Amino acid sequence: MTTSIRIDIPKTDGAIALSGYRGENLKLLAQQTGASLVLRGQELVLSGTEAGIDLAQRLIEALEPIWGQGQTVTSADIMTARHALDTNQLEELQAIHQDIVARTRRGEVVRAKTFRQKQYIKALRTHDLIFCVGPAGTGKTFLATMIGVQALLNNDYERLILTRPAVEAGERLGFLPGDLQQKVNPYLRPLYDALHELVDPEKIANLMERGIIEVAPLAYMRGRTLSNAFVILDEAQNTTPAQMKMVLTRLGFHSRMVVTGDTTQTDLPDYQASGLAVAQQILQRVEGIAFCKLGQGDVVRHPLVQRIVAAYETYEAQTSNRR
Repeated sequence: MTTSIRIDIPKTDGAIALSGYRGENLKLLAQQTGASLVLRGQELVLSGTEAGIDLAQRLIEALEPIWGQGQTVTSADIMTARHALDTNQLEELQAIHQDIVARTRRGEVVRAKTFRQKQYIKALRTHDLIFCVGPAGTGKTFLATMIGVQALLNNDYERLILTRPAVEAGERLGFLPGDLQQKVNPYLRPLYDALHELVDPEKIANLMERGIIEVAPLAYMRGRTLSNAFVILDEAQNTTPAQMKMVLTRLGFHSRMVVTGDTTQTDLPDYQASGLAVAQQILQRVEGIAFCKLGQGDVVRHPLVQRIVAAYETYEAQTSNRR
C-alpha cells in the first residue's frame, strides 16, 4: 500500500544541504529505500511503502547532524548512514559526525565521511608510520594534510614536510621554464591545494620561508634525517623500491610519516616495480606500522567520480580474471 508523509526542514540551507547538487542526494536516498523523495521549498515529501518511507526517514534523521548545520551531505555520508542502520552502528555514526578534524578557511567542517576514513584518522593520530592506499577522491592526502597542519599549529611538531616523486624529473622537466623549484611545482600542486584549505596563502609563504612548512620533490629527502616533523609522502605508487626505502629510513625521533598512493595508477615504466606495492609486502607484519585501505565507497568528490572509480574497478577485475 502506497502512502506519503511530509517532513519540514527548519532552514533553507539545511534543505539545500540535504538535497545535494541537482538533487543527487534525493535520488540516491530513493535508490537506497525505494521511496520517492520530493523537496518543495523546505517541505520534503516521502511517498511509497511504509517500509520504504520508514527507512528513508531513519536515514534522514541519521544525517541530521550534517544537513542540520547546513553542511553538504555527500553520497559517502548517505552510504555510511545506510551501513550504520543495517549494522546497528548509529552510535559509531554519531562519533564520526562529532569528531571534527579541522575547519577550513571558509568555515567548512573537515571530518571523516566513512567508517574506513574514521579508522584512517585514528591511525593518523596514533601511529608513527601510516600507509594509506586507495583511489582518487578518497581523502588520503587531504585528511593527512589536515591532521598534519593541525598538529603543526598545536606545536606538536616543528615542521610539516610534504613530498611526492616527480616521475618525469629525469627528462621532460628540463623543457619547463624556470629553476628546479619552479619546474617541480606542477607536481606538488595538489599538496599546495590541500594546504590552502586551512592556511592563508600569505601565511604559507612565511612558514615556507622559515622552513616550518616544506613542499619538495622526493629527491630533496635524500641524506636527511627528518626529526620532529610530520611528513607526508604523496603519490607513493610512483616511487621505486629504492626510493621508498630511502624515504622511510629518513624518519627521525618524534616524527610521524604518512605514505599515500593508488597502486592502480602507477606512472612508472612497465618494467619498474612500485615502491609502494613492494613496501606493503615487506612491512605488512612490522609492529607499529598502520595500513589503511580506502575504496570506491570512500570517494567524497562529485558523485560521478564514485561511479567512474567503480567502473574501472569492475573492468580491472574482469581483465585480471581473463588472465
